[in-house]
Amino acid sequence: MKTTNHHLAPKKIDTRGLPHRLWMLSYGVAVVFLGSCSLLPAKIFETRQSQTQAQKTIEPNPVIVPPPIISSSEDANFVVKVVQQVGPAVVRIDSSRTITSRVPDEFNNDPFFRRFFGDGAPQPRQRVERGNGSGFIINSSGQIVTNSHVVDGADTVTVTLKDGRTFDGKVLGEDPVTDVATIKIDANNLPTLAVGNSDALQPGEAVIAIGNPLGLNNTVTSGIISATGRSSSDIGASDKRVDYIQTDAAINPGNSGGPLLNARGQVIAMNTAIIRGAQGLGFAIPINTVQRIAQELIANGKVDHPYLGVQMVTLTPEIKERIKNRAGDRLNLTADEGVLLVDIVPRSPASTAGLRVGDVIKSINNQPVTKIEQVQKLVENSKIGTNLPIEVERNGQIVQVGVQPAPLPVTREG
Repeated sequence: MKTTNHHLAPKKIDTRGLPHRLWMLSYGVAVVFLGSCSLLPAKIFETRQSQTQAQKTIEPNPVIVPPPIISSSEDANFVVKVVQQVGPAVVRIDSSRTITSRVPDEFNNDPFFRRFFGDGAPQPRQRVERGNGSGFIINSSGQIVTNSHVVDGADTVTVTLKDGRTFDGKVLGEDPVTDVATIKIDANNLPTLAVGNSDALQPGEAVIAIGNPLGLNNTVTSGIISATGRSSSDIGASDKRVDYIQTDAAINPGNSGGPLLNARGQVIAMNTAIIRGAQGLGFAIPINTVQRIAQELIANGKVDHPYLGVQMVTLTPEIKERIKNRAGDRLNLTADEGVLLVDIVPRSPASTAGLRVGDVIKSINNQPVTKIEQVQKLVENSKIGTNLPIEVERNGQIVQVGVQPAPLPVTREG
């Protein structure tokens, strides 16, 4: 069962949108000891896109002119050359974990049930979940990056190289908040991928994906960058802290953790998610984010993310009217824009600092904010334990609050 922490999560208050499902791209087979088996996606996200969400805009980034790419018109075989160049550095990752079913407490603690069932009382059962994904080598001495959900809770991890060699993998660390993990295998002189700059990407650039979709090893697809800067709330993964790259290159379950490459063969992102029922809507984590998280995981085995303990929504005229109709006189909401706090986690940094439900955040660290994505970025870039100035509008008055972010408590799936 998946539990979302109330750390900077947007509140879903409009249920009129069209439902979609966002799949994290690992491909799994659950083998039950009783002999049955089924195909399972590793993770599923729900997302609803209301008219308000559809009107979201991405803040413009500074104009960065990327280096010229190799045009397919100049070299019809540029994809072939990239695959030949980097293919050996892309790996298959197989993982397995043992799941023990829980026996209801009444069978263990209630004398009536024990007398009635005797030795026939239900016993815990175990099953093994198996899955596979992709990854790529970042260091010739055997360091590999992949998605956190590919190896989450794994008892065993096996890495298979393109040349057929297999190695036992050791998980150095995983960060479910950004969905990045690092693995180490005992090998040397391995091929590695050249790293590009994901901050310099523009829509329309040619890209290539390599991975193991649905267990089909070394599959190559190509397309373009469809968009950059897609927020986690844009794609329905509000428990993540990533701005995604969108691509129309075909990616499927099993591509998780594989590289998204530019036309020069540089990895510019890590394939992560798709929206089920749609075509050409794939999402990848920018390589600059992957590198930063991977370095911390290799050094420390974990990544601490700043945490306030608030749930919020971007304030719009439509949402303001809906809230006023529901809350009536209980909430004196005067602001027309900003980020409205709709829940405060008890004993959280936000609660300790005195933030309240109904406060509208106007600025953080003297930087104006009007959208939840801006708040998330500013908090993510803050320092744990260091005072973070937050200006809120409360009952028509401007109030200054100082919050000291704490490490984000992460709840894992069982």
